[in-house]
Amino acid sequence: MDTIFWPLEAGSLVLKNRIVMAPLTRCRAGESHMPNALMAEYYAQRASAGLIVAEATMAIAGNSAFWKEPGIYSEAQVDAWRQVTDAVHARGGKIVLQIWHGGRACHPLLNGGITPVAPSALAIVGEEVHTPEGKQPYTLPRALETDEVPDIVAGFAQAADNAIAAGFDGVEVHGANGYLIDQFLRDGSNVRDDIYGGSREARAKFLFDVLDAVCERIGSDKVGLRLSPLNGFNDMRDSDPVGLTAWLTARLGRFNLAYLHMMRADFKGEQQGDVLAAVRENYPGVVIANMGYTPEEAKAAVGAGQLDAVAFGVPFIANPDLVERIELGAPLAEANPKTFYSDGPEGYTDYPTLETAHA
Repeated sequence: MDTIFWPLEAGSLVLKNRIVMAPLTRCRAGESHMPNALMAEYYAQRASAGLIVAEATMAIAGNSAFWKEPGIYSEAQVDAWRQVTDAVHARGGKIVLQIWHGGRACHPLLNGGITPVAPSALAIVGEEVHTPEGKQPYTLPRALETDEVPDIVAGFAQAADNAIAAGFDGVEVHGANGYLIDQFLRDGSNVRDDIYGGSREARAKFLFDVLDAVCERIGSDKVGLRLSPLNGFNDMRDSDPVGLTAWLTARLGRFNLAYLHMMRADFKGEQQGDVLAAVRENYPGVVIANMGYTPEEAKAAVGAGQLDAVAFGVPFIANPDLVERIELGAPLAEANPKTFYSDGPEGYTDYPTLETAHA
């Protein structure tokens, strides 16, 4: 049997296979940011994954970047998430919650007119955000004051605590894709001159503070981290992404995380480099990789020991039984991008499995 179907221990998480469902923003939580029964059905359908990483979820109120994404900052949200975690666990699955702060990717139209915050007062250019008034350009954020940062760190720790209370098996700290932690890490978005800006050590301080706080709150064996040093999404750049990756991953070992989830490429195809080689050379723990893997490439990478697991994103949208299809060598259904962020079950819970398609 291919090693991708072997179990994997990742901290306290025991995965039944090495096929991971990547976090996928689907905007089904409504304007109240409340998890619901439809979301429970969607995630439960995909419980054959070795691990589900639930979508980017607001750690702190007032920081919406996707209009209808869920939150984990209120008691009501904690209660509502339990229907999701219970449904996944009932199907024998494991699920962690990706906790997130959008930073400059937030928008006043999504947050009661509040100006977004960021490491530096640099706006996202060349991209637009979904709002109740249609797609809009991003606005200029204000730079966080130094003494404001610890409150955000505390918000991440509380979100992790809330996730465990909601029944999640752990959390994934979102340090990727041009959101707040990533904005601090990369020199194209962080031009601060205080303890959180300048050198790599200073730019990484916010991430390390978040990891320290979250690991102390729920245990490092329940904490994963996602990084995307090459990804240009949300107008992101770093002058030396491979160097940043090598430096950063050499220092992540001290946290004893459950896993490191690396995005290996750039959505836009503009920034190039082998970040996975830098990770393997410097990081001692479990590594999950993501972005554009075919089932064959994933099997080969895991079989060769280059990776411990592979995360699939879009293929899990249209193939709730992706694990079974890969095991059988069956064809994969194609997802409809027009329903990625729409309302309701269409393009969400109505994709058939092989079994139902041939019934």
